[in-house]
Amino acid sequence: MATLKKIGRLDRPDNNGSAQMFKNPVLEKLSRTHISIPITMFLLISAVSFYYAVTTTNIKLGMGLLVLLTGLLAFTFVEYMMHKHFFHMEPDTPAKDKLQYTVHGVHHDYPKDKDRLAMPPFISAAYALIFYGAFTLLMGDFALFFLPGFLLGYAAYLGVHYAVHAYQPPKNFLKILWVNHAVHHYKDPDAAFGVSSPLWDFLLGTMPKKDK
Repeated sequence: MATLKKIGRLDRPDNNGSAQMFKNPVLEKLSRTHISIPITMFLLISAVSFYYAVTTTNIKLGMGLLVLLTGLLAFTFVEYMMHKHFFHMEPDTPAKDKLQYTVHGVHHDYPKDKDRLAMPPFISAAYALIFYGAFTLLMGDFALFFLPGFLLGYAAYLGVHYAVHAYQPPKNFLKILWVNHAVHHYKDPDAAFGVSSPLWDFLLGTMPKKDK
């Protein structure tokens, strides 16, 4: 498993500020986004897909809603697996080290950089298109119900990830999301890979260990 030293550069004195990813000012600007932009994109795409699912397919609404919920659950699993196995890949070659740091290590170095808590809009749009194509190949018309659930999960993940970095934890059951993510960033990067839900950490044994 990747260690904190490989995920972030421990010689940094603090976690404030922002990294310069590109020397080209245009590319640097494009690497940043306000969190509301991809969330709005995913919600709009979800709404359009759901509309076409209801109005152009013969799938019963009850079945469609079940498929939508399956898409939401599927996203939480994809989120967990991507975070654990791709974002925290073992950077055992120079190419992997650069890729890993670019897509995620920089976030561990600068977790308070709010402009890099989501992929840029053009990448988010490409993701949505790829998801739609893949889901359509796999499940035909059911993809129009599955995609909204999946993208709602993605939007929820982005919202939670932004909130846990931008705001103090609430005094209710949601506090676990703040606590787990803080453990992941500042104590044990090999635990708490689920951001929007602790479900898969619980089922797959990566919940943070409780201090004795």
